[in-house]
Parts: sequence; C-alpha cells; structure tokens
Amino acid sequence: MTADVEFAALAEPFRPELLAHCYRMLGSIHDAEDLVQETYLRAWRGFDRFEGRSSVRRWLYKIATMACLTAMQTRARRPLPSGLGAPSGDHGPATPSTPSTSSPEPAVDWLQPVPDSVLTGGDPAGIVIGRTGVRLAFIAALQLLSARQRAVLTLRDVLGFHTAEVADMLDSTPAAIDSALRRARARLAEAGPVAEDLAEPDEASRRDLLDAYVDAFIRADPDALVNLLRLDVEIEMPPMPAWFTGRDAVIGFLAHNVMRRDAWLMIPTNANTQPAFVVYRREQDGRFHAHGIQVLTLIGRQVSRITTFIDASLVPAFGHPAVLAPTVRG
Repeated sequence: MTADVEFAALAEPFRPELLAHCYRMLGSIHDAEDLVQETYLRAWRGFDRFEGRSSVRRWLYKIATMACLTAMQTRARRPLPSGLGAPSGDHGPATPSTPSTSSPEPAVDWLQPVPDSVLTGGDPAGIVIGRTGVRLAFIAALQLLSARQRAVLTLRDVLGFHTAEVADMLDSTPAAIDSALRRARARLAEAGPVAEDLAEPDEASRRDLLDAYVDAFIRADPDALVNLLRLDVEIEMPPMPAWFTGRDAVIGFLAHNVMRRDAWLMIPTNANTQPAFVVYRREQDGRFHAHGIQVLTLIGRQVSRITTFIDASLVPAFGHPAVLAPTVRG
C-alpha cells in the first residue's frame, strides 16, 4: 500500500465531520470547504511525520482547528440580523431605508446555512454531528465567542474531546482550556438558551405543515399563514439588516414585500438539520432564477422562525442549478 493510498484510507472517513467542525468555527459553508481542503493538504504533506502518538481523528482535528484559528485572524464574525439590533417596527412596503428583497446589498459577511447532505457524507443515516451542534441558533450563538473560546467549546462540549486532548490540540494547558471553557459557557448563557430542545411535529404533521406553507407562498395568500406561524414567530433575511418579530408583523412584511402569485418556486431540502427550501424567483424572462435558501425552525405544528438567506451563490452548494425552466413547479 502506497503512502497516498494509506493516507486516503485513514483520513477520508473524517471529511464530513471535519467540514461540520470548520463550519461551526467559521459560520460559512464556502469558507469551511476551503479550510477542509487546506486541512487535508497539510495533513498529506505531514503524513510521513505522523507517528501515531494520537489517533488520526484527533490529529486531523488539531490541524483543522489551527487552520481555522489562523483564518479567523482576518475574518469578522458572521452574525444574523437578529444579532445586531432590535427588530423593526415598520413592516410596510420596502423603502430605501428598508432594502427591497429583490436587490439586497450586503454590508457584512453574514452567517450561512449548511446542507445536511455534506454533513452526512452522502449517507442520510450517517449522522456525524449532534443535532443541536449545527442548528442555526447554536451557530449564531457561537459567533458571540472569541475564536479560541469557539474552538474550546466546540471541541469539548460538541465533540466530546477531553480537556487534556484539547490542550494538546491547541498547544495549551488543561488549566487554560478549563478557564476558556468556563468563559465560553458563561457568554452563551448570557445570550440566552441556544440548545433549542424543540418539540418538533411527527413526520406526517411536518409534511402537512410544510406543504401548506409552500402553498400559501405559491398562491400569495398571507391569510393562509395565520395558523401556520406561532404568535411569537420571527423572520430575518440576510443581507437585509431589518428583521421582524410577532405574527402580525411577519405576515404584514411578507404580504407587502414578498408574496406575489406564481413568483416563487420552493424546493424542499434540509439545512442545519432543519427543514429548508431552495428558493427560486421568477424573473422577466419567465424562468426561475436562484434566490437563496430558506431555513425554518418548527415548534409543535407551527413555524417559530423563518431565516431566508438571500444569496444565490448558496444554491449550488445544495445541489441545484442557478436557473430552472418556467415549466418546473414546486
């Protein structure tokens, strides 16, 4: 067996979970993919010096974590709009001070969703992450932490490495790791609950809810959303800085600015272990053009949060083309 073949056999099985780890650290699927590639390149170059003093998995996590920490020195945190300010009170028609969803201009690098498919290595049953470990609320909360605190908390609390192992990965001491972990946990506690121990509907109820939700958008019927959304539902649409909370405000915003009959095509998918849609918008040429990814948070048989990432560049990551023929329906 050649060294290249041996390296591939030992290292490749860990690619999906390393991608999840880099995504937690960076909040971007594009950046995470780049850092995983860098991790494997560094590991391949150093494989002849790997002497088995630790497991291959721990060795790869050390390389990936250090690569992420280096990258984060030149990257700002990736927030969601709800992490930057209070909700908007004006849900009427979009104005220059309330950017239109048709031509958003990003002012910051926003948090991105991640397709479930890349986290399972193509095996729907191959869950390589804890369910809450990549949920949007948790990833958004991680953005509040310093780079090193983020690394310590994910390695210890999400991945379950021992303190001594994390200290070795980060070239630190167990005492320093324990101190960083306490500060990280305290910071998350100040931000509020992020675990989202949600009572999600059973599969049949979930399917009925999602079908009714899509139907309301296709028919541009905001009244049909009333029973589908919780009273305290929230919506945010990065890169739009405005966000809204409360069923009346959310439905009002959607009715005035979003819902147009036959304007949207929504293809079901999954992101961050949550129900999601690949969203297309019908343009003047009659075709449906990629618009972005919408992720839903469900509690019971209702939607508690709508997060629409208005970014056409995310659509290929979910395995869909940039443009669809006008005859395609959701």
